Amino acid sequence: MSILKEGLPVALCSDHAGYELKEQLKQYLCDHGIPYKDFGTYDSTSCDYPDFAHLCAAAMERHECYPGIAMCGTGNGIAMTLNKHQAIRAALCWQPDIVRLAREHNDANILVMPARFITVEEAKVMVDTFLDTPFEGGRHQRRIDKIPNLKR
Repeated sequence: MSILKEGLPVALCSDHAGYELKEQLKQYLCDHGIPYKDFGTYDSTSCDYPDFAHLCAAAMERHECYPGIAMCGTGNGIAMTLNKHQAIRAALCWQPDIVRLAREHNDANILVMPARFITVEEAKVMVDTFLDTPFEGGRHQRRIDKIPNLKR
């Protein structure tokens, strides 16, 4: 079972540190017939990750894209920004087992990778794992239901 939703592209975003990896992953997605929408950045000029993370997350909240893949140098800044959005569960991952558990237990909907600390080949394996791992539900759903910080 795939996390991909028919008719919706995968949302992509990065800052300058993740730009080259994002470009490699765009080609990888194309090679596998997976549509995507790139929310930037569009070159390696120094930039601010929140500018692109907010665009990506907002498009997912509007149901224009699903799921998402994001990267910055360490992955931390872009993940923190993405997770400010209520509908987003961005998981910072650096190896396939973490990706698998983020999907199975946390129903992560954005894979975040530390571009300066992984290879392109490692990233491709993590993308495959992310897209192909189903959410287990059950006891994990109860926990996910407790994540939103909704004012009542």
